[in-house]
Amino acid sequence: MLVPVPTHNNRFVLKVGIKALRPVIVALKGYDAHRANSYYFRRKVPFKPSAMRDGMNYKEISIPMPLSPETLLVEIYNSESGEDNGYVIEKFELEKLDASEVWAQPAMHRFIDFAQNFAKYSGTYKPGFFDSPDHEFLIQLLPVIKDQFGNTMVTPARTNRQTGRIQVSNQAFKHFTIPVRMFVLLHERQHFQIPTREERPADLAALKLYLDLQYPKIEAVYAATKVFAMHPETVGSQHVTRAQDIINFIDRYRNTQEIMLNHKAKAV
Repeated sequence: MLVPVPTHNNRFVLKVGIKALRPVIVALKGYDAHRANSYYFRRKVPFKPSAMRDGMNYKEISIPMPLSPETLLVEIYNSESGEDNGYVIEKFELEKLDASEVWAQPAMHRFIDFAQNFAKYSGTYKPGFFDSPDHEFLIQLLPVIKDQFGNTMVTPARTNRQTGRIQVSNQAFKHFTIPVRMFVLLHERQHFQIPTREERPADLAALKLYLDLQYPKIEAVYAATKVFAMHPETVGSQHVTRAQDIINFIDRYRNTQEIMLNHKAKAV
């Protein structure tokens, strides 16, 4: 099933309700109809035999889209057969996503605008230099990132903490979703902004901005684990801890947001 959605670069939440007819894994992908390597989301929704026996054969997922293309193509299919079978789509709706409040310094707001533009369109860029209109920020897109000895590095991006220049691996970025690209860029900027060479403070500072911008929470977890999955031989306990720190932060953020919404509801 391929659904073209005229999104016109607007902000919205995509809500999809899926009814499984048998145990199945339903895949959902959303990408720019006019640009290659421009995925906004990739999801798999599993319906296990146990869930089917318990009558839990309906799931509804919500995907926030703070960024969108002119036309979004939403692809839905049985991930095992590649066909439109084993499920029924009972809901497919777009709801308005209200503007978000982001508390940050003016320079970070300017970087966010620059980074979102790069994340959105870099899937079709060729290696080169990309700077903001006022030349305040600079990203160097490389085929791959190499160390001083010419060896290809695992990292998808790195930052010069003196100048703020970010180097990005084109090989890695073209496979990432746009939200994952955004998290990586925010993380790299925090290495310069804080400044720090440590991963944890850069992760958490970037994550706060990422969530305030209303990007999908699950993509932040993907961002932390995507690189590890690409190179499992390099994964150690520090990487597991890093991913767990991100998950814990998301849980605390979600709880805080729920408390704030409850207070607002009571005030009304």
